[in-house]
Amino acid sequence: MRRLFAVNLVFLIFFSGFKTQEIGRKVYYKALSGGEEAPIDKMLEKLENEKASSKVNAYKGALIMKKAGYEKGVGGKVKTFKKGAHLLEDEIKSNPSNTEFRFLRLTVQEHAPKILKYNKELDEDKQAVIAGFSKLDPDLKEVIADYVKDSEILKQSDLK
Repeated sequence: MRRLFAVNLVFLIFFSGFKTQEIGRKVYYKALSGGEEAPIDKMLEKLENEKASSKVNAYKGALIMKKAGYEKGVGGKVKTFKKGAHLLEDEIKSNPSNTEFRFLRLTVQEHAPKILKYNKELDEDKQAVIAGFSKLDPDLKEVIADYVKDSEILKQSDLK
């Protein structure tokens, strides 16, 4: 009996190291909306340990684009931004009706420097977020409701 317990304990300890927890949406959006690089790096590290999925790729894409603002030199900023944009755009192309991905792109477009010309889908994304808002889970609705308080594109009145 003791031996069986020991074997089960070793088995549990060994395989528990391979289990990853899904990143909490609120924690993710806090890192994305913050003004510091360290939380972005920490969240990117957590996402690297997650099982690959559309959601993970979209989240990484938006965070990488945000991280571009902390890079040194224009070339590094543009290269990093494009890397993130590629990840997010691929996921939107594969999942065009995913409201959260469209919201992510809208937030990046609204805050990206105009010189990057990453703002061509603002109206399209705004309409997608408005159309899909009622079907979202409460956590994401709360994130979007917080975002509209400071947004010049998406307003509280749009979400009713």
